[in-house]
Amino acid sequence: MRQIAFLLLFLFSINKVHSQYKETIAQTKWVDSVYNSLNFEEKVGQLFMVAAYSNKKEDHAQDLEKLITKYKIGGLIFFQGGPVRQAQLTNRFQSKSKTPMLIGNDAEWGFSMRLDSTVKYPWNMTLGAIQDNKLIEKIGAQMAKQSKRLGVHFTFGPVVDINTNPNNPIIGNRSFGEVKENVTQKALAYMKGLQDNGIFATAKHFPGHGDTETDSHHTLPIVKFERDRLNEVELYPYKELIKNGLASIMVAHLNVPSLEARVGYPTSLSYSVVTDILKNELKFEGLIFTDALNMKGASNFKQPGDIDLEAFLAGNDVLLFAENVPKAVEKFKEAFDLKLFTEERLAYSVKKILNYKYIAGLNQYKPIDLNHLYEDMNAIEYEALNYQLYENAITVLKNEDKLIPIKKLEKEKIAYVKLGDGPNDVFLNKIKDYAEVIEINSFNLDTALLDLECFTKVIIGYHKPDGAWRKNELTFKEINWIDKISKEKETILAFFTKPYSLLKIPNFDHTETVIQAYQNTDIAQTVTAEIIFGAKESKGKLPVTIKDNFHVNQGIETHKMDRLGFTVPENVGMNSKKLAKIDSIANYAIKQKAAPGMQILVARKGQIVYRKSFGYQKYDSIQKVKDSDIYDVASLTKVLATLPMVMKQYDRKKITFDTHLCQMLPVFENSNKADVTVLDMLTHQARFQAWIPFYKATLDSLKRPDSLYYRYAYSEDFPVKVANNLYLKKDYNDKIMKLIADSPLLDKKQYKYSDFSFIILKEYLEHTTNKKLDNLVQDNFYKYLGASTMTYNPLQKFELTRIAPTEEDNYFRYQTIQGYVHDMAAAMQGGVSGHAGLFSSSIDVAKMMQMYLQKGHYGEHEFFSEKTFNDFNKCYYCKDGNRRGVGFDKPQLGAEGPTCGCVSMTSFGHTGFTGTMAWADPDKEIVYVFLSNRTYPNAEPNKLSKLNIREKIQEIIYESIIE
Repeated sequence: MRQIAFLLLFLFSINKVHSQYKETIAQTKWVDSVYNSLNFEEKVGQLFMVAAYSNKKEDHAQDLEKLITKYKIGGLIFFQGGPVRQAQLTNRFQSKSKTPMLIGNDAEWGFSMRLDSTVKYPWNMTLGAIQDNKLIEKIGAQMAKQSKRLGVHFTFGPVVDINTNPNNPIIGNRSFGEVKENVTQKALAYMKGLQDNGIFATAKHFPGHGDTETDSHHTLPIVKFERDRLNEVELYPYKELIKNGLASIMVAHLNVPSLEARVGYPTSLSYSVVTDILKNELKFEGLIFTDALNMKGASNFKQPGDIDLEAFLAGNDVLLFAENVPKAVEKFKEAFDLKLFTEERLAYSVKKILNYKYIAGLNQYKPIDLNHLYEDMNAIEYEALNYQLYENAITVLKNEDKLIPIKKLEKEKIAYVKLGDGPNDVFLNKIKDYAEVIEINSFNLDTALLDLECFTKVIIGYHKPDGAWRKNELTFKEINWIDKISKEKETILAFFTKPYSLLKIPNFDHTETVIQAYQNTDIAQTVTAEIIFGAKESKGKLPVTIKDNFHVNQGIETHKMDRLGFTVPENVGMNSKKLAKIDSIANYAIKQKAAPGMQILVARKGQIVYRKSFGYQKYDSIQKVKDSDIYDVASLTKVLATLPMVMKQYDRKKITFDTHLCQMLPVFENSNKADVTVLDMLTHQARFQAWIPFYKATLDSLKRPDSLYYRYAYSEDFPVKVANNLYLKKDYNDKIMKLIADSPLLDKKQYKYSDFSFIILKEYLEHTTNKKLDNLVQDNFYKYLGASTMTYNPLQKFELTRIAPTEEDNYFRYQTIQGYVHDMAAAMQGGVSGHAGLFSSSIDVAKMMQMYLQKGHYGEHEFFSEKTFNDFNKCYYCKDGNRRGVGFDKPQLGAEGPTCGCVSMTSFGHTGFTGTMAWADPDKEIVYVFLSNRTYPNAEPNKLSKLNIREKIQEIIYESIIE
């Protein structure tokens, strides 16, 4: 018979059998055996799938147990609760059932639609914007994996309603869109993902709920189309899915006069709809579910019991969400006795249900393993796919003059205005990661417009809670704000809501850029920020029409720039679980008081995959470290400030590696260092002393700042701020340079790390350009990178609370060093030196390191040539035992060194005295940043180094690489 043929085809498609013939015999035998073991009431009981909740009290569970044991109900549809609680109840209920039950979940966008603590996939309308349907198939496959893990056999999706009515109150975002071909292709991919992996898909809501204006949960919606239109549009996806082996269909509660002659008669109870059309005309032989029978669209029409019988007589197989099973069984018995249906009709549906149970493996039922269930339901692969989905869905609808991606950050002053009552922290923080963005918090529009006068661009984010998808239209006030701001400023509108929210806006004539992000999830906010700044390109196409403003399938593809983006490790060939081991090392370091807090960042292939902050700014456990906090990066200054400026000079052919020091600075013309070359200085084999404690010569007999050199207030003669309320005599820097010039050279030319090289190079850069180093590096690098936290003397720009302290100084400045450079020599140079003085957050350090990794490019700006980078990253004296590149540190050549010993020899970076490290590896495309204030409250002992904390973390990073 055709039903068996269908089941065989489906069975084969989900790879359940090796031999169709053997399994068919076994299947038939099992089905017949079970059916024959049931009495009439128990056979009727198989027709019911009853609602179950894992968030209700014990009396609910006991009521269900009575239905299971007495009436032998055939299945449960689970609603609200949690995965572990649901699994526990499933095991409990299945153990009580004579025949194992079919378990369903109404999980259209994943189990999070009903359960807490589970992955939330995008809504169907978000998915409708995606052009790569293989991604939709992946969702189905992942949902199938989760369903199997949770003991679920049916996912009540895909929704194949074609949402041609923007005012539809119940479908809306549950639809893939308004175009039948797109809806069908998405539904086919969704179905294939489920059914190829052993889970039954259920297309709904037959015959089509997309063009209704009332909610069938509350009343009976009417569909007024003639049959030709229904055949052409609403029934189109069902025909295609049926041809491709659809397992089941759910029939909606609709009033469709062209299909059912009786006035106001629900389609779910209509023989002409269920049997004549679905079974006979469309030749569907799979399982047919009613929509929930407690919904007012059906329950207003018939009483419990009567409605169940009517649905069965119409041709449905499974009676979903029955309200009164005992009453219904009684009604069935009465109808059977009156010969309103036959044993053959009952057997048809019951045996069909039993066949599905066999296919689901319930003939060999095994309880759900509760071990690691939460972890399995939230595997990182699910979040990895979520990133891919939003990256492919978010749609740029308008982009006049190619306003995004924002390219020349150095020319921009960007403001952000929030509209709506949804969370926006992720979006705001992410756009701030790319540039200095100022949030405007004015409550009054006129005030806001005044505040915005000095800005070149305004980003407006419209945020509504994701749970408010039915009610997220803009208010008149919000529309007015958008209109007025857009008329005054270049504006980027980002809507973190359903597309229909845009309907309220009359036109977008004055808005340069409009982005449809569809949802207000953290990932949607992250990806939207990436698109605005070019870390990702936009790919989505609008799945519905927004009046005359935006048409279906409209979507502008923006291009990707070489800026850092964000994703999960699995999307760049890394293992999250292994990478997560960093947490335990960081927490161990804090527990051992190796540092009070730290920031750690890992990027691969241009994507930040790990970025966390640990501990507190001090050991008092008061102020937690945040990602936006700023650290004294100490010697990282060498490669983040001085070296890039030297490389630019080299690139411009202002100097060569053979340029002598006497050619660079007059103070060295007649010194013992006159013939020292740039290459010797940058490879630390110029025979320089390691350092000189310059500050000691400025202390009095009590080892306090001598009044000969210091004052406690600023004056023209004492202008150099060394710390809070402490100013050094002017021109003392000349003495520092003279002391370096007069210092003896080491006897032998060999590797000896020295701060002198970079102090000298800073002096050279300022001498040759007539600009201070802090201004030089800001004007030539940081403003192009959007490195807004990377700065010297951070108190000139940031609040003290954002800056981690580095020491309780009891030997020189006698105060808490916070916001002032820790290094004494750099402090005596006004906080700006070539070897120290720079402050930054981890992400801005990463931008510089990524720029190096990209050999002089970042954000489509060329800072220097690839040749220049290659020249500086070369180890010229490795054969002599000197591991250094030109300015960069390189991996150790022997047992000890700055790295884990597991990095490639092409890698490069630097470490800093305050407990910092920045390292990049071109071979593995890795950037690793570690910032801490391990010197607080004092620099010794250096537990961070003794415990090899930075190196152990780096080792984990490399262990986590899987491709």
